[in-house]
Amino acid sequence: MKPARSSTIWSSVTSELSFQGGTTSATLTLRPSPRARVMRLRVDPRTGAVVLTVPPRVSQRRALAWAAGQRAWIEAALADITPPDEIGPNSAVPLYGRPHPIAWEPKQARTPKLIDDRILVGGPAETLPTRLLRWLKQHALAVLSRETEEYAAKAGVTVSRVGVGDPLSRWGSCSSSGTIRYSWRLILAPDHVRRATVAHEVAHRVHMNHGPDFHALVARLFEADPKPARDWLRREGARLHRFGRGL
Repeated sequence: MKPARSSTIWSSVTSELSFQGGTTSATLTLRPSPRARVMRLRVDPRTGAVVLTVPPRVSQRRALAWAAGQRAWIEAALADITPPDEIGPNSAVPLYGRPHPIAWEPKQARTPKLIDDRILVGGPAETLPTRLLRWLKQHALAVLSRETEEYAAKAGVTVSRVGVGDPLSRWGSCSSSGTIRYSWRLILAPDHVRRATVAHEVAHRVHMNHGPDFHALVARLFEADPKPARDWLRREGARLHRFGRGL
């Protein structure tokens, strides 16, 4: 490792300090925060990222030395992370929260097709993972757009645009302009979890806050208590982020 600089950290820095736990490896990222009072170390269970939040006036040298002293804890946390799910002819996709086997037949069409509880797909095996992920994102957009339209009509509001992405920090967002974006990975969650998230974002078209009226509207749109869905995402969300990660 190169000698660490002793200057104050002004922006996020990917250091050369690396860790290995089980099959997961990671390098340390230093992230300065003007609001931090102490150094905070976190291993992201979704991605394996190792991030050290650093208060003002703490030097890079001191931060790296402190993180190096936490090696045993960091590598134990990395070892606990389940490797990303493999995607291939003999694997399955957790579509709608249920395993859907991939039925690969080389002479079939390259574009995946959902038939009952199987995903039928052809074409070269080596390109199957990227084609399947592309199809899943398109399928997620179609399903989430339809359900957003359903709840928007029920709430008496309009939505200017629906999109999907792959954020790490949130499952959905609603802008003041009427654009709603979701994590495409919601298509891997059970139906009630996905629909509760849609109801949550549509309710923001009426209330751009999380006050009592907002929560009452979410429950009315969803026609059930959304708390079990939120709890499911807190408990299982990291697993959804492991599917196809890195492709």
